[in-house]
Amino acid sequence: MQSLGILGVGELTESIVRGLRRSGFDGPILLSPRNAERARALAVEQACEVMPDNQAVVENADLLLLGVRPDSVAQLAAEVRLKPGQHLLSLVAGLHLHTLQATFADARCIRVMLSCAAQLNRSTVVVYPPDQATETILAPLGSLVVMDNEAAFELATVAACMNGWFYFLLHDLQHWLVDKGLPAEQARTLVLGNLEDCVASARARPDQTLKALGEAIATPGTFTATGLDVLHHQPGSATWAAACEVVFDALLNRASR
Repeated sequence: MQSLGILGVGELTESIVRGLRRSGFDGPILLSPRNAERARALAVEQACEVMPDNQAVVENADLLLLGVRPDSVAQLAAEVRLKPGQHLLSLVAGLHLHTLQATFADARCIRVMLSCAAQLNRSTVVVYPPDQATETILAPLGSLVVMDNEAAFELATVAACMNGWFYFLLHDLQHWLVDKGLPAEQARTLVLGNLEDCVASARARPDQTLKALGEAIATPGTFTATGLDVLHHQPGSATWAAACEVVFDALLNRASR
């Protein structure tokens, strides 16, 4: 089995390691020594090895997972020399393929995007460009979506931002119920349960649009329709769309630099 090197041990890369081990990946996982305490803890927990330095990670790994902050990429690139054709899977948001390839000239650079749900093997896993080795190792972490152009990958980045935004919407819905008298834990269970019901039903009916699924529930005269009428007259969706546009423009502007 191939070995995986982690350049940058943080919350997301930890989640990926946990998900890989949970799915049965038993190949060597080699950790950067930076963030030493966190790396040591992950090594003990998930049977990984902390290497002496980043170059040692590169030399001993078949595939590399790049999980550092954007402003740390140049420094890391100055410290290491990748093997010709070595796979570098970049989690760095907004760092475009041409920049990655110019920075790590010998590598086979792939952009990937996951969430911390990877540790539960329930993440959306986005890959660009298509690459069999990358898809094989990451597919067990959730639902694989392979993009054939970078503009599509940037749109997927906007969708990943929605992942974070949803928590705030769910928080507001939970606290409306709490303000009306429900215990917080019951309110949380109801909000998350209804979201899970919605997602499960949508996945089970791929032939129907999301709008059609909603319309089948919000039929005239129902309480759902009564509330939906208010939402139509006070469209929060416009605010969500504006947030998406701002993020997408920022990603495109970074690509043009």
